[in-house]
Amino acid sequence: MKITLVSLNYSPELTGIGKYNGEMAPWFVAAGDNVDVVCAPPYYPEWKVHAGYSGLSYRTSVENGVRVTRCPLYVPAQPSTIKRLSHLASFAFTSGLALFAKVFKRPDVVFVVEPTLFTVPVTLLFCKLVGAKSVLHIQDYEVDAMFGLGMAGKAGFLASAAYKVERWLMRRFDAVSTISFSMMTKAEQKGVDPQRLVFFPNWSDTSFVHPSVDGSDLRKLWGVTESQKIVLYAGNIGAKQGLELVLDAAERYLSQPDIRFFLVGSGAYATELQSMATQRGLSNVEFKPLQAWEDVPAMLAMADVHLVVQRKGAADAVLPSKLTNILSAGGNAVITAEADTELGRLVNEYPGIYSCVEPENVASFCQGLETELAKSGVNSVAREYAEKNLNKEAILGRFREDLLSLIG
Repeated sequence: MKITLVSLNYSPELTGIGKYNGEMAPWFVAAGDNVDVVCAPPYYPEWKVHAGYSGLSYRTSVENGVRVTRCPLYVPAQPSTIKRLSHLASFAFTSGLALFAKVFKRPDVVFVVEPTLFTVPVTLLFCKLVGAKSVLHIQDYEVDAMFGLGMAGKAGFLASAAYKVERWLMRRFDAVSTISFSMMTKAEQKGVDPQRLVFFPNWSDTSFVHPSVDGSDLRKLWGVTESQKIVLYAGNIGAKQGLELVLDAAERYLSQPDIRFFLVGSGAYATELQSMATQRGLSNVEFKPLQAWEDVPAMLAMADVHLVVQRKGAADAVLPSKLTNILSAGGNAVITAEADTELGRLVNEYPGIYSCVEPENVASFCQGLETELAKSGVNSVAREYAEKNLNKEAILGRFREDLLSLIG
């Protein structure tokens, strides 16, 4: 099977979509498939092109058996709405040129990842021209996220037009996959034929991230005593997370020196959040850079409580990728999500898997923290869920069968 993947993000990015794409493409190669990737140079979540890469020119290389074409694009240091749209549009243009340069390779399947929806029109045109099956994979509903979080201002004519274009584009794909059942329902509501929907959840390497990993050495390195408890947020530090809530909670715990908050990661909002913590005198809050992937299991193991924080209106548009590894590690976690979202329903189906609290509500958040801080040891409900539902080999194997069935 010849597969072309079109996505903004790819390895060596350590978080989110780039991490999943970087694991998926080599897996298909190992299964005997031919994989081409059209992507941007790594820049996320720092919003800065990584050293050794260029945002000004094309570069093609073979990485782990995958032919990777990295396309130039505009990467704003401080992404406002207008700058972010320019960023997405620049990749849509340069990736479109790279995609059409592969016209004589005639892939069987072109797999495009949202975000960004900007790449979709060219991808559909390319598939029509070469006779390839088109698959849209939705990691985030970016139109919902944009208007749900107020990034594009008030809804109105602009929102109505954006939703109509989104619906029209989604209905043109041979298959639409996404990462949760609620997101599949949303795709159906947007007009996608249920027969074309494919469930393709994010996964965890449950043999690599597991509860028996020892995190004690990392605790010592970070200066954490045996009696202290760690509340950990690890991932992208951006505006959509609403991480001011963590600072609000930390302020309430200032009188309890045995509880320390660590925010690990980078992103467009990191500097501002650090400045806020300093101004408020939050001595119990520490910031750490993104950790190397080989150190992630130890980082997850050392935490007593994990955080998955989102603003209101984001949880049904975005299912946090960081949650898969938290569950695989058997971690105790506090998740901010409305009760009627997938995250809210999951906690009802699997009581004890984590504490789900109202977004942007510090009292509710602290109550969830108290519940999880009172626990100790491995969260067996979380680990069992991960083993049954998040196993990397099983998920990718099922999806490959779906693609083979699609191309007949």
